[in-house]
Order: sequence, then C-alpha cells, then structure tokens
Amino acid sequence: MAKPHRYLLFAELSYAFEILRPLQAAALERGDEVAWFLNGPAPGNLLPGERLLRTTAEVRAFDPDAVLVPGNEVPLSFPGLKVQVFHGLGIEKKGHFRIRGMFDLFCTFGPLTTAPFEQLARQHGWFKVVETGWPKTDVLLRTPPAARAEGDEKRILYAPTFSPSLTSTPALAAEIAGIVARRPWRWTVKFHPKMAEEFAAPLRAIHGDNYEIVSTTALAPLLQEADVLLTDTSSVAAEFMLLDKPVVAFRNRLPGPYLVNVDNPSALERSLEAALGGDDPSRDARREYAHAMQPWRDGRSSERVLDAVEAMLATGRGGLKRKPLSLLRRFKYWRTLP
Repeated sequence: MAKPHRYLLFAELSYAFEILRPLQAAALERGDEVAWFLNGPAPGNLLPGERLLRTTAEVRAFDPDAVLVPGNEVPLSFPGLKVQVFHGLGIEKKGHFRIRGMFDLFCTFGPLTTAPFEQLARQHGWFKVVETGWPKTDVLLRTPPAARAEGDEKRILYAPTFSPSLTSTPALAAEIAGIVARRPWRWTVKFHPKMAEEFAAPLRAIHGDNYEIVSTTALAPLLQEADVLLTDTSSVAAEFMLLDKPVVAFRNRLPGPYLVNVDNPSALERSLEAALGGDDPSRDARREYAHAMQPWRDGRSSERVLDAVEAMLATGRGGLKRKPLSLLRRFKYWRTLP
C-alpha cells in the first residue's frame, strides 16, 4: 500500500480557505495527511478537525511532501515541493504571470494560462506546468444552486476589486444608492479582503431592505445566487462566467465582448436592466472565453492538482534547473515567521 502523502496548506489571506479546502477534502479522501499554516488569518478561521501548525519547527516536524499555495509567495525554508494553485482567474492582473523563483510546479486553469506558463517554463527551466483547472471552482461547479421561488426579485452581486487604480466603488457608490432606492432588485455586496475602508465606506452608507453587505469568505454561494455580476477589473468575473451568466463591468482594464463594459456611471442602471431582462449580447463570446479560461467543468480540479503533485513527487525535479536562491525572499519569511 502506498504511503500517504503529507500536504501543507499555506494561507496568507482569508480568500485562501475557499481555494484550499477542496484540495484538503480531496487529499483526505485519498487517505493523505493535511495541515494548515496561517501567516495572517486568525486560527479562528479554521473549522473543527482542521490541523494547525503554528511554527516553522512544527512544519519541519510535519515534513510535508508538498506545500499548496494560492498566494504569490511561500517560505522557501519549508520542506516539500512548492505548488502554485493561484488566488484568482484574473489573467489581466499584472502579477499573474510573474515568476518569482519560488515554485516547483504551477497548476494552471486552461489554455489562456497554460500556454504562457509553458513558455515561461521553457525560458526559466526550473519549474513544471500542468493544466488542472482551479480547485476553488470545484464547489462552484459541483454544488447545485438553491431553489428560487417564482417571482423572486432579480439578484445583483457587486464584487469590486481592491486596487485603488481599478476599484469602481468611488465612481459607482452614488449611482448604486439611487438604483437601490428606485428598483426592487436585490443587491449583495462582497468586498475583497484587501479593500481599504476609505473605498468601502461609501457602500456601507447605503441602506435598503434590498441591499446587503456580506462578510463571508465563501464566494461560491453568492455567485450561484446572483443573476448578474457587477464588478470592475476583478478575477471574480471569470468565475461567474463559468456559470454562463452575464457580467457588467465598470471600466474594465481589458474589456472584451465576453462582458458588458460601462464607462459612465449614468449607463449602469440601463446595462443592469438589460442584463437582468435577458438581453445578453455577450453570451457567445462569454462561453468561448470561459472555455478557454477553464474547460474543466467536472468539479474535479483538486484531484488533478494532487495527481500532478504525486507525479512530480514520483519523478522528482529531474531535468529541471536549480531554483534561484532568492535570498531576499528567504530573509523576509525568516524575519517574520514564528
């Protein structure tokens, strides 16, 4: 019988839990061992039965075969393969294809990410690339949405990004307040964990029976409930497109025919009304884009990630160059981790 593998889940922001828990479930189903290391989130975020390692000494004693990371960096002093599983589908973000010299394996979503990373792998030579799909989408694609009552109000999910140069909250807050007052549509607002309060405050000042700001870290149920997503340049747009539902974006950095892009706040209400009413000119382009982003729709991406890790554990780093020393990045974690 094969020896169980040991996986360390490395979380630095609250969004990591929804990405890593499907991997945890898949590993435990295989009989593997799983532990968490939280460099930022409070231990209270963990669920009963989830194992927490509090110090680097405990990590070394656990001796993971692989460290699964949704963020951009990982302590290089931790044992095991360093595996990048990504924190979003947002290929339009500047840092998505940045190679920091920290990872042995990149688990990509689909053709839009696989091809660029394979080119980077050939260029750098110290990591492998395997297309697996994104583990976070497993719950989204495998869990049926809750039943809706006939005549239920249309639902809008507003999920702006946090970047000061890209967030839509300053421009849209007043317009959204007016729409909330005029229309029966139900609004749910979900802030990014990094959203500065100065950008969140105008949205918090809006009140209405049909308007709610949620603090949950679980995004999948919100995506399933919504009829339309309103965002800006956030990777949540691509997640929503996997459900084949329309996206209205405000001044998207890289707009395309797969979404409805709004440049002026005064056009927001009209665009939302059209999308909620079934006027969906982006449908065909959206389906094509979503397929290129992630063709895997079986909700089994976590299993493919573990398969890729096991394959690399079996063959080792044979044929790969030595990773850069990355002394500054090593020193950063050496100073801060317990």
